[in-house]
Amino acid sequence: MTALALKQVVAEALARVGADTSFGRVPKGKPRSTTWIGIENGFGIRHYSTGRNVYIVQTRMAGRLRTVTIGPASVITRDQATKVARMVLAYARIGDDPATDRARIRSAPRFDDFLDEFWTKWAVRWSDQTFSNNSGYRRNYLDDAFPGVFVDELNEAHVTKWFADLNNKTSPGAANMTLGLLSLMMNKAEAWGYRLENTNPCRVVRWNRRRHCQRFLSTEELHRLGEVLERERASENPVKALAATAATLLLLTGCRHGEIIGLHWKDIRGNRLKLSHGKTGPRTVWLGDEARALLDTIPRHKNIDWVFWNVRFRRAMKSIIHYWHEFRAEAKLPGVRIHDLRHTFASHAAMNKETLPMIGRLLGHASVQSTARYAHLDDEHVLEAAEQIGTAIERMMQPPGQHAGV
Repeated sequence: MTALALKQVVAEALARVGADTSFGRVPKGKPRSTTWIGIENGFGIRHYSTGRNVYIVQTRMAGRLRTVTIGPASVITRDQATKVARMVLAYARIGDDPATDRARIRSAPRFDDFLDEFWTKWAVRWSDQTFSNNSGYRRNYLDDAFPGVFVDELNEAHVTKWFADLNNKTSPGAANMTLGLLSLMMNKAEAWGYRLENTNPCRVVRWNRRRHCQRFLSTEELHRLGEVLERERASENPVKALAATAATLLLLTGCRHGEIIGLHWKDIRGNRLKLSHGKTGPRTVWLGDEARALLDTIPRHKNIDWVFWNVRFRRAMKSIIHYWHEFRAEAKLPGVRIHDLRHTFASHAAMNKETLPMIGRLLGHASVQSTARYAHLDDEHVLEAAEQIGTAIERMMQPPGQHAGV
């Protein structure tokens, strides 16, 4: 069924229910959200950032998930929109899905087949470490998770039962990671037309409580660590000096350990790093002058594309954890993890009043929720913000000509 034919079906249905069809153009652009109405499967209201709401219906036609716009909620009543949705769905069933039994041919794959498709299309975006971790979660907890279930009929009951069983098999952290992977798969199933939009069944599942490590380095601690790293960058041991350079770059960029250690010279493009394999996929890291100058101090080796090259063993460096333990001991920072350098970058950005969206972009986060846990402000900065806001409001409350200092 073509788009023109669908418009004609909607127009005829609107006329039959006596709806006003004189409304202008419906909003365009990315909708803010969609609320599904349980009267008919696939019938809902799409909300736009402009405040306008539009009735829609989604259904599968000729093997594709099609979105049909009915009309603005400000003009058409819900009863009228429901009747139109039922007519559109009836056309879809008659034209594209005449069989009524479970043996009919489905265009949405079974979960296990979709898992293979997702891995083929999406896993290539992950770093080697992320691919290895996610492959373990898949092998242990996803491969046989939903036997016989089609990806478009996977629902909250399926996922809730699976997650409860999963918590009896593994740690809370691993269960959360696997649930996050499944949630990503369901989002892609929507994007690829296998599920109705905004029907991710993982959204209703309560995650295990997370242990948030809120450690970040203070100004004094950064000073001590900076002295150690500067001294070690001048070490006669070239591998140790390179490890100190990597640790410094972690602080200056907020990158993950694997993103820095896995750098190739081709990834460095002026004042940017073009990472092809990050935790959340390809991303760009912007470099400040200090970080860019530090990269220029790293020696290059003929026919070697790795930035961090172990000249002693003639292979790329895989980790600087061993050296990090030495660096933190010298700086008197017991227990500080190497990932806390990333946390430090984000926390100081927050204390310098950078917005969460900006911090998220710098860190390469896929969601604001991931960024929010890095924005821990100490009492001094919270008090400063409260005083500034209070002072501004107090000035606005005073009559004209009586502002402080006038």
